[in-house]
Amino acid sequence: MQPLTISRSMKIEQEIQPAALAAVKALYGQEVPEKMVQLQKTRSEFEGSLTLVVFPFVKMARKSPEQTAQELGEYLVANCQAVSKYNVVKGFLNLSISNEAWLKLLTDMDADPHYGEKSANEQSPLVMIEYSSPNTNKPLHLGHVRNNLLGWSLAQIMQANGNRVVKTNIVNDRGIHICKSMLAWLKWGNGETPESSGKKGDHLIGDYYVAFDKHYREEIKELVAQGMDEEKAKQEAPLIKEAHEMLVKWEQGDAEVRALWEKMNNWVYAGFDETYQKMGVSFDKIYYESQTYLKGKAKVEEGLAKGLFERHDDGSVWADLTNEGLDQKLLLRSDGTSVYMTQDIGTAEMRFQDYPIDKMIYVVGNEQNYHFQVLSILLDRLGFKWGKELTHFSYGMVELPNGKMKSREGTVVDADDLMELMISDARRVSDEAGKNADMTEEEKQETARIVGMGALKYFILKVDARKNMLFNPEESIDFNGNTGPFIQYTHARIRSILRKASDVPENLGILNNPSLSPKEVELIQKMSEYGAAVEQAGKDYSPSGIANYCYELTKVFNQFYHDYSILNEEDEQKKQVRLVIARNVAKILKNGMALLGIEVPERM
Repeated sequence: MQPLTISRSMKIEQEIQPAALAAVKALYGQEVPEKMVQLQKTRSEFEGSLTLVVFPFVKMARKSPEQTAQELGEYLVANCQAVSKYNVVKGFLNLSISNEAWLKLLTDMDADPHYGEKSANEQSPLVMIEYSSPNTNKPLHLGHVRNNLLGWSLAQIMQANGNRVVKTNIVNDRGIHICKSMLAWLKWGNGETPESSGKKGDHLIGDYYVAFDKHYREEIKELVAQGMDEEKAKQEAPLIKEAHEMLVKWEQGDAEVRALWEKMNNWVYAGFDETYQKMGVSFDKIYYESQTYLKGKAKVEEGLAKGLFERHDDGSVWADLTNEGLDQKLLLRSDGTSVYMTQDIGTAEMRFQDYPIDKMIYVVGNEQNYHFQVLSILLDRLGFKWGKELTHFSYGMVELPNGKMKSREGTVVDADDLMELMISDARRVSDEAGKNADMTEEEKQETARIVGMGALKYFILKVDARKNMLFNPEESIDFNGNTGPFIQYTHARIRSILRKASDVPENLGILNNPSLSPKEVELIQKMSEYGAAVEQAGKDYSPSGIANYCYELTKVFNQFYHDYSILNEEDEQKKQVRLVIARNVAKILKNGMALLGIEVPERM
């Protein structure tokens, strides 16, 4: 049995906990801390809804676990209105909850549009979350999709836990990789633009990055054929030399190179914006490496002056991390140029000036684990109050059935293509099943977009972020099993039931305490756990926890719907309770899926 996290929305646990504390004081004369009252969900093979672990009280009771449980059970039935009866299994006290308590919980749930979620105020902690971090030499790909979806979802989850959240992006818009695309466009572009080619700007620039690599490989091959060592050929190839010369000119502020860089980057940004919009993600603040790397150099020089870092004989600057069990880390090269670590220090400086950050979370792949371990130490040394506590939300790579992706070879799975594929697959599946026969063409396409994107997002987010994952588009669009469309379809089914019902009550106060079936109790209890799921997902930085909760709630509702009629129930009171239950399942599914960035349709 797993302990339940007590949240403000879980009223029944909050009623039982103080009653259990009072029982221990009355029966055994002991005042004990709240944490000793361990309430768990009762295992399915036993009668009851909640189980109190009795072992912590056995010593003070000076009785057997069974006798202690018996005494506590009798006290709770007599003194706590939420408890109707009990049974004892060894050292566990299984509590049955009264019909009135479940109906009161359902009423509270029904009255709160964001039941289980917390809202922030001006005093709430400010959490900054960095995600996306694209390079301006290529379009976003499948790896970026996982990054963006995780970052966006994490931001929604942290907000639902009562934090203020700032969503931020750092764009890698300078460096040799950018110059490669620029040089290739100058050589072979013939003035091509997104308008003249009909291509998105990021796709156009990505094509030139691939073109550079193709010609560069040919030059290496030619030099090797002439007898040159391959490693030397990589350095001596004319193209790479020209790209380096362009980078030097960029760093020197050459007007012509800077103008070209700005023009091509703007093409890319327009393309990125289109992709982000389709993906349903956005940012509150975007930073650019071209603006942060000089700040980082200045911060390193400042640290050097304070004796935090050291300069070697060749002029390079290093951080000695041997006392932390690590090695020495290069911060500035001998020629004064910066490395990625320097840029991240500069970005941190700018962010700290812009926002009073309490918590910083970086959503970056697990190949950068060491980088963020070092960054945390360096930021702490430099005096950033959140440096030591920064969180690297480390996630695994996405692979495809046919292997890994390589963007420079043009074998990458493009994010735009993938999203189009998912939407067209969703449309095809709906057309074949005849589910959308009564919809207009516009409704069919909009539903296909919602379902296709929901399938993509759910498939990626339901997996523990720390694990590598295999993305299979075909498996993700399935109206059965642990998929986005399965949950979306259940929401649409409930909305259809509610549209057909002419008498959904505004609240349950008008009803005369109708009795609840075990399945209805199970469903109310499952809904009541939403707050605990949100809280746990925030503590664990785990969108998959929300995905799995939504799937479990969907399964419980579908089992209930299979066993009980709603619209055809003859007992009017029972019918109305079921309609209210259904309304709240739909609400919680909609809110839960929104934490994953997933829309749910009214019709499917």
